[in-house]
Amino acid sequence: MGTLLFNYFIFPGFLFLSVSGMLASWVDRKVTARLQWRVGPPLLQPYYDLRKLFSKETIIPEGGNRLVFVLSPIVAVVSAVLLSDLLLVTWIDPSKGFLGDIIVVLYLFMLIPVSVILGASASHNPMASLGASREMKLVLSYEFPFIVSLLVVVLKTRTILLGNIMALQRASGPVAGSLSGFLALCVALFCLQGKTGLAPFDLSEAETEISGGSLIEYSGPLLAFWKLSKMMLLVVGPLFLVLIFWGGGSAPLMILKYAVFLIISVLIRNTNPRIKIDQAMRWFWGPVSIVSIIALLLALGGR
Repeated sequence: MGTLLFNYFIFPGFLFLSVSGMLASWVDRKVTARLQWRVGPPLLQPYYDLRKLFSKETIIPEGGNRLVFVLSPIVAVVSAVLLSDLLLVTWIDPSKGFLGDIIVVLYLFMLIPVSVILGASASHNPMASLGASREMKLVLSYEFPFIVSLLVVVLKTRTILLGNIMALQRASGPVAGSLSGFLALCVALFCLQGKTGLAPFDLSEAETEISGGSLIEYSGPLLAFWKLSKMMLLVVGPLFLVLIFWGGGSAPLMILKYAVFLIISVLIRNTNPRIKIDQAMRWFWGPVSIVSIIALLLALGGR
């Protein structure tokens, strides 16, 4: 029982993921500032932002579903924490995995955008409904190529156990080292850019268009939970790519690999303007899905 509480609340649970998420958010904002010839925020700025939100009042809009409105951001944070637990505990001790745990990873990744859709829909605001509509279309667009990219990993490693996937890559080289694995990695990277709501796929919030969209009615601690879940995804997303496509490795090596993917994600965000929802759908259903299918066919052919 004590070990379970430690895993969920300390490492690699809520506390670890919260601190890591704030650090990743600071790196994101600092790199963004440097690209724009600005100084950027101090190291503790993400903490200050969350502390300010937790000190403010939570206002729940009339006419919406109060229970769903309140629970949605909490579900998003819990899903991110469970993802971190599942990935890191399995990395530390592969025997802690279970049959089909990679499928659970898919479900947990899906829960986060679904909670955004539910929370926005429950707020009873036209702008939030528009944000929920955009998020729903995005999910329907990127989920197929994301699943296909994971099928490539399963075909290359011949297993659906996270621990075995990592162990086999450590023994025989990363999946990303093959042509099919590299293409699948590129597909997963773009899909995770959509899942984390980073530009050019930050369509459900789009403050300059729909005034915050899915989060427009959120305030106080509930908005802090949404912000925290976004920070956590900056940790969980690149970490997932490192473990599934690059085999993880020792802690220093894994941190280096994680930093590479985080910087790539930040660079994508800062070099691409927000696109329209129809453009995003064409992008994921067109080139991204085609590349994922090509990667799957190559994996079937042993390449």
